[in-house]
Amino acid sequence: MQMNDSQRIPASREQVWAALNDPAVLKQCIPGCQSLDVTAPNEMTATVVFKVGPVKATFSGKVTLSDLDPPNSYRISGEGSGGVAGFAKGGAVVRLESESAEVTVLQYEVDAQIGGKLAQLGARLINSTATKLAGEFFRSFAEVVSAKAEAG
Repeated sequence: MQMNDSQRIPASREQVWAALNDPAVLKQCIPGCQSLDVTAPNEMTATVVFKVGPVKATFSGKVTLSDLDPPNSYRISGEGSGGVAGFAKGGAVVRLESESAEVTVLQYEVDAQIGGKLAQLGARLINSTATKLAGEFFRSFAEVVSAKAEAG
């Protein structure tokens, strides 16, 4: 499954880049995130709880940042296991473009794969849930970053 979109953020590209690399900001913005801990310079472990249709699962896994081109772009990848619910893995290429000194356009292309019980729920439900979760993350991210930019 693939999706792409963009989010206009009222903050400088440097402020947006810093937030994209801040585990506290990421944890706050990832829907259902219970924990996000840095394990290496570009690696984190995460625990996320989310519900897809009738299946609610806790996923534990690893998040990796790669293809870093500060402050322009990177790839964030993750994979996790939700026990009997199955597994999920995927990532996003995130690109930043300055619209002006105070406005950044964050573009993202997400790809994801699932297996196990989750995969049996049907592609339409999975796609709509993934699109909703990605949208929630990037909207929340824009709100957090713009609030930080205004404050400081």
